[in-house]
Amino acid sequence: MSLTSHLSELRKKHETLSRQVEEEARNPAVDSVALTEMKKRKLAIKQQIEKLSATAH
Repeated sequence: MSLTSHLSELRKKHETLSRQVEEEARNPAVDSVALTEMKKRKLAIKQQIEKLSATAH
């Protein structure tokens, strides 16, 4: 897998998690543990994107 395609996949995963976090946050019966886990995964993906982007330049 090339670096650009890997970054593209990570960005898609990040966007999907962003939508899921927003949906879960709007839910009146929010599962705070699940929401926290999604936010952690989202942050980890963001950090991977930043790291890979920095090495690509």
